[in-house]
Amino acid sequence: MTQPQHFLVIGAQRSGTTYLHDQLDAHPGIAMARPGRPEPKVFLSDEAAGRGGEWYRRTYFGHAADGDVLGEKSTSYIESAGAPARVRAALGDTRIVAQLRDPVSRAVSNWKFSRSSGLEERSLSEALAQNLEGPLDWDPEQTSVSPYAYLERGRCAAQLEAWLAEFPGLVRVQFLEDLVAEPDQIGDLYAFLGVDDGFRPAELGEPVHESGVPAEELDDDLRARVRAYFDDDDQELASLLGRDLPWRAPVPTTGQTTEGSR
Repeated sequence: MTQPQHFLVIGAQRSGTTYLHDQLDAHPGIAMARPGRPEPKVFLSDEAAGRGGEWYRRTYFGHAADGDVLGEKSTSYIESAGAPARVRAALGDTRIVAQLRDPVSRAVSNWKFSRSSGLEERSLSEALAQNLEGPLDWDPEQTSVSPYAYLERGRCAAQLEAWLAEFPGLVRVQFLEDLVAEPDQIGDLYAFLGVDDGFRPAELGEPVHESGVPAEELDDDLRARVRAYFDDDDQELASLLGRDLPWRAPVPTTGQTTEGSR
């Protein structure tokens, strides 16, 4: 019996992944894991992942039709060093979709989300300034990952390397900014997943729901320090993907072209 095709949307948080999930779930050839909230997060632990692919499909995809491509969105996977190997052991070859966003905008959005969830009392400027000094303490009993990793969570290059190594040729990295600027790119993603790339979902609302929490403008010095925090990771990410990043000015090259997202 042929096993279903699988894919995972791995992150990052506050990068329009729920919007992306809804675009994928709307496709008639795709079945997304249910329930979608809370996210399944099966491959964050050896215990859950060790239950195997049959248990995974039975638990989260009982609604799927024969021939559907099965997808899951759990943004925490991108932060887990052990997740790629767990996915490989349970599901074998699996397509991976990593959606990223300008890390400064993502950090602000992450703060808004933590604030609206009642987990954050500091102002945006205070939280980011303290985070520049190092990781902020958090309670693992309360959340599966830190709600205060505003800056660390935006450093994606090293996190992606593990997925690229485990799933060569099966990882597509894309940017929220590109998808917003060119919504038709969703057809490229459908093609990557092996489903009808001519389908287009109905209007799905805002790409990122920012929860309505007001955030003060960062002063020029703090904004520059936060941007500088990401500079080396941005350069590594651009090199890793062989393309310019939407939030950075293109790096001049001599006779060298860059590839699109893969």
